[in-house]
Parts: sequence; C-alpha cells; structure tokens
Amino acid sequence: MLRILLADDHDIVRRGLKVLLEQNMGWQVCAEASNGRDAVDLALQHRPQVAVIDLSMPELNGLEATRRIRQSLPDTEVLIFTMHESEELIREVLGAGARGYLLKSDAVRQLIPAVESLSQKKPFFAGRVSEVVLDGFLKGRPAMPAHPTAERLTSREREIVQLLAEGKSNKQIARLLDLSVKTVETHRTAAMRKLELTSLPDLVRYAIRMQIIQA
Repeated sequence: MLRILLADDHDIVRRGLKVLLEQNMGWQVCAEASNGRDAVDLALQHRPQVAVIDLSMPELNGLEATRRIRQSLPDTEVLIFTMHESEELIREVLGAGARGYLLKSDAVRQLIPAVESLSQKKPFFAGRVSEVVLDGFLKGRPAMPAHPTAERLTSREREIVQLLAEGKSNKQIARLLDLSVKTVETHRTAAMRKLELTSLPDLVRYAIRMQIIQA
C-alpha cells in the first residue's frame, strides 16, 4: 500500500486530489492537512511514502514543511504543488529537499506520474518546470545553488518571516510560538538582515514573490 499525505489549505482541492489518487489500486491518502504545521505533525504520525504539499499554506508554508518532514523522515519523498513557477522558486524547492515540482494546471495529466515517480525514488519535473531547470543548467548555472535565499535563515526565522508577512504582530507571534516578544524581535531583525530587507513591506513583497503567502 502506497501511503500519501495531502496538504492544501483548500478543501475542494484536497478532495479532488484524493479522488484522483485513490483511483489507483493500492494507493491510499492516509492523512490530509490544511496548513503546513499540521502537515508536519501528520507526516510524523503516519509516515507516508509520498507527501503532496501545496507551496502556499497558512502558518507554515510548503517549503518549511518540506524541510521539517525531510529532516525527520528522509524516506518520505515530497512533491511540491503550486500555481507558480520561476527559477528562483524551483531552486528554493530543491534546496528544501523536495524532489518533485508540479504545477496545479498540470495536475490532471501529471499528478499520477509524479507520485508514481517519487514512490520509486525518482525525481519528477515536468513540462515548463523542467525547461526552467534545464535552461539554468545550459546557461552554466547549477541546478542547485550553494546557498538558496531561504537557506540563509534558521527554521525559526523562516517561520517568523511567514507569520509577519501574514500580518501578525510580534506579540501575536510570541504567543503562538510560546516565545518572548524580545526573542521574536531578535529573530525578526536577524531575518531582515540576512535577506537584505529594510522594512516590513519589503518582507511582504519577498514572501509574495516566493509564494510564502498569497497576494
């Protein structure tokens, strides 16, 4: 039995993906999550072979969820599922440990081959996404950067960047993460410095560009 975790903040999307996946004999959606934090918890609980994770989710985005899942469960392959593509974004996804990247517009045709490929420990990059990766290679840029932008940040800094971009205050973040306000402020300052950002609007624009939050 191939166990699959689905993580997307839209119920109707998850329902559609589940129907599509479970048409395959021996495939089971063992858990569903509507945010990245639950996705990590459910992955640890159910230990799926494949996790299909939406890039843009509240509280903890798909990139950070992927990092945590891959760190704790190196045998779980992750397929990032998104509406957007860019070379920078694809590099961040690869840096997070995902070995599959699928555009939502290609889901009907490509979801099954993508999950099947990952279940066999083979990477999956289709259509325009593979063209972006190949184009970077042909132009002499490595498929994986030495230090992807988000990799400069610690896990906690990335988490706080997302919560700030979602509009939460330092006090709200401190309560949510059980930290002191001073600790949140320290992480915020460090993240802004590493990302070379000077204001909260700059941080929000960065989060939108990287699909950490949706505009």
